[in-house]
Amino acid sequence: MNTKKFLDIMEIAEKLKCNTRHSWTSNGRHESVADHSWRLAFMALMVRDEFKELDMDKVIRMCIIHDLGEAITGDIPAFDKTEEDEEIEDQKLMEWLDTFPQPYQDDFKTMLTEMKELSSEEAKLYKALDNLEAVMQHNSADISTWLPLEYELQFTYGKDKVAFSPYLQELKAEIDKQTRAKIEKAKE
Repeated sequence: MNTKKFLDIMEIAEKLKCNTRHSWTSNGRHESVADHSWRLAFMALMVRDEFKELDMDKVIRMCIIHDLGEAITGDIPAFDKTEEDEEIEDQKLMEWLDTFPQPYQDDFKTMLTEMKELSSEEAKLYKALDNLEAVMQHNSADISTWLPLEYELQFTYGKDKVAFSPYLQELKAEIDKQTRAKIEKAKE
């Protein structure tokens, strides 16, 4: 890749550091999209021994690129995101990817389709971890940052995504225990 194109791509990707998510960090600042993507990729790295049959490098790549469109559109919380929002984000991302050199253009588009369709075990793992990272982050944030709907959402978000894996079901159950403890402590 020529150096100018590389720098052009990195300039847009840098917006992932600037664009914030609905979630807050444990020190009281809004989480950036890049914060979320980094920890998601780290989660995939840390569970690789639980999924030895999968191509974990591919899962990590999925985690890194999954929110690239948000460099352009910003983040919309899952509970507010409409089908139209998804279509706009997908369109903007595809337009940006059309400017990428090969093989990145085709590789990223193929991987993003696989992720959207959850057509591989790697895609299912990435998506489950993506959901789990969000509930973990909410548990790390001060409960005063939670919206009323998030008290229930903490228990339901990602539950369907972890169903394929006993390990992920166990992880979700442990996260749920932390959520219950956080809610109970807030009542004191």
